[in-house]
Amino acid sequence: MTTSRPLRADAARNRALLLAAAADEFAEHGLEASVADIARRAGIGKGTVFRHFPTKDDLIAAIVLDRIQALTAIGERLLDSDDSGAALLEFLATAAHQRQQRDLSFLQEAGDTRPEVGNARTAMFQTIDTLVDRARADGAIRPDVTGTDVILLMCAPNYVTGSVPDASPDLWQRYLAIIFDGLRPEGAHPLPQPPPDTL
Repeated sequence: MTTSRPLRADAARNRALLLAAAADEFAEHGLEASVADIARRAGIGKGTVFRHFPTKDDLIAAIVLDRIQALTAIGERLLDSDDSGAALLEFLATAAHQRQQRDLSFLQEAGDTRPEVGNARTAMFQTIDTLVDRARADGAIRPDVTGTDVILLMCAPNYVTGSVPDASPDLWQRYLAIIFDGLRPEGAHPLPQPPPDTL
């Protein structure tokens, strides 16, 4: 992984190009994607890749970390929203859209071996918990829904549409709307089981 020192503008630009190219390459070719092809796609030399990420596992972890941190930043911004229900819905829509654009969920297991990825995921979960707490306190969602429930539902729209041949790119929005209506307090019935304690 890269050091914590700030990157020069050109190095930061190369890193961003590299992560985007690597994400596209992994999305198309899975874990078999080669560093040479990633470098070619990014328009940089293979040596530049290894200067940023000494191993392929470092690169995978960086992609996972980058996506988690991007979602967390959006969630933290939404904590300032006056409408807590709309803020939670926007966060869930952003998460679903991110995955719809480029589903890299298969990289998560590889990235989870890194403590920095685990720490970032914990921070994201805490942000989601706060979004849910605010929405629940405001009566925007049912009182028995927890942050863990919402975290587990985040990927559901994409899993559903992933099983539909030739699905519309926007079909996930239909299922997110169904899920979010299920979170609302209107017409809610008691849930039959308690939520999981942890993920």
